[in-house]
Amino acid sequence: MQVEDDHEFDVVVVGGGPGGSTVSTLVAMQGYRVLLLEKEEFPRYQIGESLLPSTVHGICRLLGVSEELEKAAFMPKRGGTFRWGSSPEPWTFSFSVSATFSGPTSLAYQVERMKFDQILLDNARDKGVEVREKSSVVDVIEEDGRVCGVLYSDVDGVRHEVRSRFVVDASGNKSRIQSRIGGTRHYSDFFQNIALFGYFEGGKRLPAPNSGNILCAAFNSGWFWYIPLTDELTSVGAVLRREALERVQGDREKALMGLIEECPLIAEYLSEARRVESGPYGEVRVRKDYSYCQDTFWRPGMVLVGDAACFIDPVFSSGVHLATYSGLLAARSINSSLSGDFEEKKCFEEYEARYRNEYSLFHDFLVAFYDMHQDEDSYFWTAKKVMNSSAPGLESFVELVGGGASHEGGLVNAASYTEQRESTFREFSELVDRPAGESGTDRDLFDSMLVQSVLEEGAKIQVHAALGEAVDDEGPMREGGLVPSADGMRWADFGY
Repeated sequence: MQVEDDHEFDVVVVGGGPGGSTVSTLVAMQGYRVLLLEKEEFPRYQIGESLLPSTVHGICRLLGVSEELEKAAFMPKRGGTFRWGSSPEPWTFSFSVSATFSGPTSLAYQVERMKFDQILLDNARDKGVEVREKSSVVDVIEEDGRVCGVLYSDVDGVRHEVRSRFVVDASGNKSRIQSRIGGTRHYSDFFQNIALFGYFEGGKRLPAPNSGNILCAAFNSGWFWYIPLTDELTSVGAVLRREALERVQGDREKALMGLIEECPLIAEYLSEARRVESGPYGEVRVRKDYSYCQDTFWRPGMVLVGDAACFIDPVFSSGVHLATYSGLLAARSINSSLSGDFEEKKCFEEYEARYRNEYSLFHDFLVAFYDMHQDEDSYFWTAKKVMNSSAPGLESFVELVGGGASHEGGLVNAASYTEQRESTFREFSELVDRPAGESGTDRDLFDSMLVQSVLEEGAKIQVHAALGEAVDDEGPMREGGLVPSADGMRWADFGY
C-alpha cells in the first residue's frame, strides 16, 4: 500500500455537508489554511430538507451565499402546518408574526439537499478552502494525547497523512472517527424513532400563502412529514417507534403506502400523486432517527460538529440549523485559539456549553410537542408522554444532555429540571390545543416562552448577519464564559 505525505494545514475538516462547509469557510475567511475532506462526490443525496430562517438569513448570509440561494429558487417556507394536538383540524404558525423574523427574513426554504449542499461546498472553495472529494478519512493522528492530523484514502486507495493544528469531525452520525474524541455516545431511552420515506410527484399543496409550508400530521403509529420541494416534487416520510422495525422490513414501498393509508390527511394530499421510482429520489429509504448525545464534544486538537456530536428528532426541522450553528461556534473557537486570544480549553468549553444548551432547547420542544398528542389508545404516543410520568424519561434526558463541560445548572437532576420547565410546557400545550381557526396563520407560537427560547440563538445570528456585528447584550451564558467578538468570528471577554 502506497503512503504519501501532504503539506500541513491549520485545520482539517472531515465532511462536506452544511456543518463542515460552514466551519471550514468561516475559518478560511480569517486567513487560515483549511483542508476539507469529503468521502463522496457532490452532488449527493441527503435528507433534512426543511430549513429555519436563521440558517437562510443568518448563517448563509455570513457565508456569502445569499445570492446563490435566491438564484436556486428553492421553495419558500413561511412557517409550518400541523395536524397535531387535540384539534382535529390542521393549524398553522407563521415566522412573520415574530418581530425578530418580520419582513424579508420571515421565510425559510424547503431545499433539495443535493443542490443546497453543493452551493455551500462550492462557496467554501471560493473562499479559499481546499476541498478534496472521494477522500475517506479512516483515522486521526495522535501525538502526546493531542490529535494532530488525519489519515485518509483517496479514490485510488492511496493513503495520505495530513497534519494540522485542529481536526473537525463534521461527518455526521455515521462518523468513522467520532469515537476518537473519547467517552460514549448516549442514546435517548424514549426518542428512538425509525423514519421510512420516499418522494412523490403531483402531490397536493396547502392553500396559499402557506403552500410551501412543511405539513406534519400525527396518526396512531407516529407522524408524517410532507415537504414540498418544488411545485411537483414532495418529500414524504413516516416517523415510527423503534418497536415498529418489523413494519419497515421487506417491501419498503408496500410499508410506506400502507402507513399513508393509515393517515387520512396525507392520503388525501397524495391521492393524485405517484411515487418517484428512478434517479436519486427513486428509493424508499429507512433511517434510524435515534436522538443521542456524546459525552464530550472536544479533546485537544479535535472537535465534533453537527450530527457527529448529537442528533435530535426532526419534528421542528432542526437538523441543518444545529449543524450550521455548531459550525459557527466551532469556527469562533478555532479562530480564537489559533490567534492566541484564549487558551484552547476555554475556547472549546464555550463551544460545548453553547451547543449543548441549544440541543437541550430543541429537546425541550420535542418533549413538549410529543406530550401534546391526545390519542391515548396509540402505543406510540403513550410511550412519548414523559412529562406526566414519574420521570424516567426526564432522567434519561438529563443524562443525555448534561455533559461534563456544560455546567448547566438546570440539567443537574430530573426533579429540578421538571420544576423549572413545568410552566413553560403547560403554556405551550395550552397555546397549541386551542381549536383551529380558518386557513392561514392561527397559532402565534412565538407567544410561547418555549418557542422563543428555541429560536433565540438563531435570531441573534440573523441580527449579526444583517448588521455585521454580533449581538450578545445579556453577557456570558455561564459564569466565567465568553461572548462573541464584535465581528462574531471569535470569542471575547464580556465588556471588551
